[in-house]
Amino acid sequence: MFTREEIEKYEEQKLAPYAMRSRDSRGRKYPQPEHPYRTIFQRDRDRIIHCTAFRRLEYKTQVFVNHEGDYYRTRLTHTIEVAQIARTIARALNLNEDLAEVVSLGHDLGHTPFGHSGEEALHELMKDDGGFEHNSQGVRVVELLERRYPDFSGLNLSWEVRESMRKHHTLYDKPAKHDYDPHLQPLLEAQIVDAADTIAYDNHDLDDSLIAKLITDTDLQKVEFWNEAVSATKKKYPSASRGITITQSIVYLINSQVSDLLENTQKRLEDFDIKDTAGVRECKEKIACFSGELLRKKGELEKFLYKSVYRHHRVVTMSEKAKRFIKELFNAYVSHPEQLPPKWQLRAEQDGVKRAVCDYIAGMTDRFAQDEYKRLFHPFENLI
Repeated sequence: MFTREEIEKYEEQKLAPYAMRSRDSRGRKYPQPEHPYRTIFQRDRDRIIHCTAFRRLEYKTQVFVNHEGDYYRTRLTHTIEVAQIARTIARALNLNEDLAEVVSLGHDLGHTPFGHSGEEALHELMKDDGGFEHNSQGVRVVELLERRYPDFSGLNLSWEVRESMRKHHTLYDKPAKHDYDPHLQPLLEAQIVDAADTIAYDNHDLDDSLIAKLITDTDLQKVEFWNEAVSATKKKYPSASRGITITQSIVYLINSQVSDLLENTQKRLEDFDIKDTAGVRECKEKIACFSGELLRKKGELEKFLYKSVYRHHRVVTMSEKAKRFIKELFNAYVSHPEQLPPKWQLRAEQDGVKRAVCDYIAGMTDRFAQDEYKRLFHPFENLI
C-alpha cells in the first residue's frame, strides 16, 4: 500500500526543487492527526469536494444564468476545467499536482449568485462595512461558514491552500488586503492556477457565446488569435463541419496558451535562477506568466469578449436584473432580520446584521435567490 509517508518521500525525491512539498506545509489552524494514506493537500481537496459551497457551484452563473439552458458552463464546470488545465501544467513543470488541484477546486467558493454582477452588488451594499470580494469570501467560507466538525468552524484547510485562495489574481480577481504574507509572491502552484483560470474562462466563454449566438463567426474574424486558430484547424481538418471547426479551434487556443505558459515559465525559472520555494516567494515578479506576444493576442481576444459578450445587451439585461434581486433581498433582510433562517439570525448576533445577510446571499445559488425573491415580494407565493 502506498502510504502518506511514501507519497511524501516520493515528492521529496521527484518534484522540482521549487515545488511545494506536502510535508513542508505550515499545517492546519486546529491540529488534527495525519491521515495514513492521504497527504495534507489531498485531504484538503476532498474536504472542498464534499463541502456545501462546492456543490452549490453547480447552480451559480458563469456568464449565462442557470435557467437559460443546461449546455452552458456554470461555476462548477468552470472549476473542473480550471483544475484539469492546472494539473496538466503542474505535471509538465514537475510541481505538486495535488496542491494545484485543490487550489483550483477552491478558487471560486466565495462567488455569489449571478456571477460578477452579484459580487458588484454586494460590494456596493457593503462598501461602508468592509466591502465584498469573492477571494476573501472564499477564505471566509472555508475558515468559518462551513460547519462539518464538532470542535471548530470551517474546513480546517492547510495554510498554503488558504493563502493561495486569498492571493488568487486575474483580470477579474484582485485580492484585497490580507494577512497571508502579503509581501511574498504566491507559491508556483497557485500562480499556475491563476493562469489556468484565465485560459478556462476565455475559451469556454467564447464557446458558450457562439452556441448562444451572442457572437458569430464573422464577428470573430476581427480577432487575430481566432483567425490563427481557425486557419490551423482548417489546414488539419479541411472537410470538418462548422461545429467541429469551432471546437477544434478552441482546442488550438487552449493548447497554444498552455504551451506558451509552460515555455515562458520554464524560461523565467532559469532567468531568475529559482532554486526553491523561497526563491519563488521572494521573486520580485510572478514567475508563471505568458510571453509578451501571447499576452498581446490573448488581450485582444479578452477585449473582444468584454465588448461583444460581457457587455452584450442580453447579458447586461440579466446582470442588471440580478443586481436588483440582490439589492432588494439584502435590504429586506437587513430591515427585518427575523426573516432570516434561525442559524443566520444567530450569525447576525455574532457578526452584525449586514455581514450575516451578505454571507447568506453570497452562498445562494441563482435559482434559490430567485425563489427567495418571489417568496419575499410576490404576494401569492407560498412561504413554505
